[in-house]
Amino acid sequence: MAILYRKAEESDFPGMVRLRALKRGNKDYWSYRITRYFDGEYNPQQALRPRVGFVAVEGEVVIGFITGHLTSRYSCDGEVQWIHVDPDRRRSGIASELLRMLAQWFVEQMALKVCVDVDPSNTAGLAFYTRHGAVQLIPHWMYWSDVHTVTHEQSGAAKTAW
Repeated sequence: MAILYRKAEESDFPGMVRLRALKRGNKDYWSYRITRYFDGEYNPQQALRPRVGFVAVEGEVVIGFITGHLTSRYSCDGEVQWIHVDPDRRRSGIASELLRMLAQWFVEQMALKVCVDVDPSNTAGLAFYTRHGAVQLIPHWMYWSDVHTVTHEQSGAAKTAW
């Protein structure tokens, strides 16, 4: 079955919640947090509007998502908030395509310096962002000085719908 990549909609929130709850917390916690994030009621430090999310959907199931927003944190223009892919589907290019889509959105917003919080013990996360051109900003934070570099990576997407 083909994977469809598209902008997240409110109807995708339950699938996004399910994926986040696999890592930590519970569905009620993530339902509240994700809904409030998109409503602009949950504000990460120095977050600005707008916020956006993209999903990878197979059939009717959300198998991956990414979210981001504009920011002034660490003199950056944009921030990756969350990225999560179903554990059974990792290392198949889904996260890379979602990151490429979010990077394109940042470029459209003229937000070129983009940061992401990565736990230093998250070796897979560090390797993923490094592979996509991010460098360390400070401990726990990586960034792209120009996120255009991510948009120029070759897409492995099965199908993208905007």
